[in-house]
Amino acid sequence: MVENDTENSILEAHFAAARRVDADLPAGLAARMLADADRVQATWQEVGREARADGAGLWQQFLALLGGWPAMGGLATACAAGVWLGIAPPDFLPDPVGMVVAEQSSSVDLLDSYSLSSLMPEDG
Repeated sequence: MVENDTENSILEAHFAAARRVDADLPAGLAARMLADADRVQATWQEVGREARADGAGLWQQFLALLGGWPAMGGLATACAAGVWLGIAPPDFLPDPVGMVVAEQSSSVDLLDSYSLSSLMPEDG
C-alpha cells in the first residue's frame, strides 16, 4: 500500500507540474486549426442543406450523413464479415454455433458417479 501511495504522489506531482506549464501553440497553428474546423463544419452543414433542399426523405438524408454509397458499402462489408466470423470463427476463437449444437445434443451427468439415494440423508 505504501508503494502505491508513493507512486500516486509522484504521479500527482507530475500532473501538477504539467498544469503549471503554459503550452503556447506556435504562431498561426490555432488559427489554422480553427479555420480547418470551420471548413469541415461548413461541408457537413452544406450536405445536410442539400439533402433537405432536394426534398430527400429520411433514408436519403441518413445516407448523405454517413457519406453516401461508398460508406454504405463499407458498412455492408463489415456486417458480412461479422456474420461470417460468427458462423465460422477462426480456430483461436470459440465457436458459438458449435457450443449451442453441442449443448443440445449431449447430456451432462451432473452427479457423475453418485446416485440420488447416496445423497439423501438417512432417517433414524
